[in-house]
Amino acid sequence: MKAFKAPKTSLGDLDAEAAAILITAAADVAIIVDAAGAVRDVAFNSESLAEELAGQDSWLGKPWIDTVAPDSRAKVESLLADSDAVAGRQWRHVNLLSARGASVPILFSAVRIGDGSRAVAFGRDLRQLSALQQRLLEAQQSLDRDYSRLRHAETRYRMLFQLWSDPVLILDPQAQKVTETNQAADRLLGRTPRRPAGRDFLEIFDPKGREAVELLLSGVRATGRADEVRVQLEEDSKDIIVSASPFRQESTTYLLVRLGIPVADANAIVLPKAKTKLLKLVENVPDAFVVTGQDGRIMTANAAFLDMAQLANEDQALGEPLERWLGQPGVELEVLTASLRQRGPVRLFVTTMRGEYGATTEVEISAVSVMNGVGPCYGFAIRDVGPRVTAPARASTRTPRSVEQLTELIGQVPLKDLVREATDVIERLCIEAALELTGDNRASAAEMLGLSRQSLYVKLRRYGLGDLPADGSEQG
Repeated sequence: MKAFKAPKTSLGDLDAEAAAILITAAADVAIIVDAAGAVRDVAFNSESLAEELAGQDSWLGKPWIDTVAPDSRAKVESLLADSDAVAGRQWRHVNLLSARGASVPILFSAVRIGDGSRAVAFGRDLRQLSALQQRLLEAQQSLDRDYSRLRHAETRYRMLFQLWSDPVLILDPQAQKVTETNQAADRLLGRTPRRPAGRDFLEIFDPKGREAVELLLSGVRATGRADEVRVQLEEDSKDIIVSASPFRQESTTYLLVRLGIPVADANAIVLPKAKTKLLKLVENVPDAFVVTGQDGRIMTANAAFLDMAQLANEDQALGEPLERWLGQPGVELEVLTASLRQRGPVRLFVTTMRGEYGATTEVEISAVSVMNGVGPCYGFAIRDVGPRVTAPARASTRTPRSVEQLTELIGQVPLKDLVREATDVIERLCIEAALELTGDNRASAAEMLGLSRQSLYVKLRRYGLGDLPADGSEQG
């Protein structure tokens, strides 16, 4: 500490009031302590600190050591002991106790004045600094947790990548260099320490196959997807099926390249070309098709189902229950699966599908059950039967005339057609009853039914009731 060179001359006759003003201005809080360590007076230069330490009048006459937190008592004793020193005074972090019991961090330094019977403790408010330190600590802890999660996730994915049974490579599409390979790819390509992962990708294949692979990579870069190609390896002329898909990492696009071995072993199933074409047709038909397990969870779905359910890719549907998008949850899928188990294939089951973003579509479902290993799996063909242009109903169309005839149609026509037929039957019976009650007075019948005469004549012609002129002229 460097003191004033001539304090008596420069400060002049400094009285107690002036000293109090200087002390208050020099610190956020100032405490006068007597020789016994008791608080004699307190002054604040910070309104917020004065409010935080409201009730400080009760400190007067009490030992200063009793107004601080237990962990700060030793620091107060050290401050008072060092207050006699002219140089080398220490600043101590002391936690004062507020009226509500909270700790208020203050940085204190003490100075003996006069004949040494009094000491002034100058305090600086550390609340803002403490809050900043706390936020910094929380941010650091959050970063540590995020880093730990990322590290564990990377470890898991690297383990899965290495244990994947199919040969897989990570490719830089711009330089066409291999950046990473898994163990299966190393075994297939015969990688050794002399052949690092940074080799040219096209060198893996024979000259005839390089052009096909290069076209495949160009298609993936341009559209994000491409058909697989079958080529041969350069070293042993082994047939390989090459497929690729892009992914992004740190604003850079890489390709995940899978090398499939088209050799049927004892456990493999090789589909005939006709069956393979059939699967491709199912994938691209305009009607939705989805396969679920015995528990109703989706195993695979075609593009039309993804569009109807408003999903971006198949991964969002896999493992999810079909009833999440179908009809009334917990009801209609249970009815469908129960019917499949007990009666076999289901045809034209009418319901609705709900998309992820609220779109609702009227659909008809046909379903079938097939055995798959130890249990059945279910296939659902879902057709959109929403609003469409239909031919106007003809007067000659056969309409059921009674409830008995209507019930005979159950199981033969869809539910929505049954509802329409039931409405027509009820409407026809009401018109016949009104005509009978009014003695075939059509004006009175129209009034009784709440219809205009013209509307009644239209319905009479529709249902073939009464003798109406062919030219459309009617009489009451």
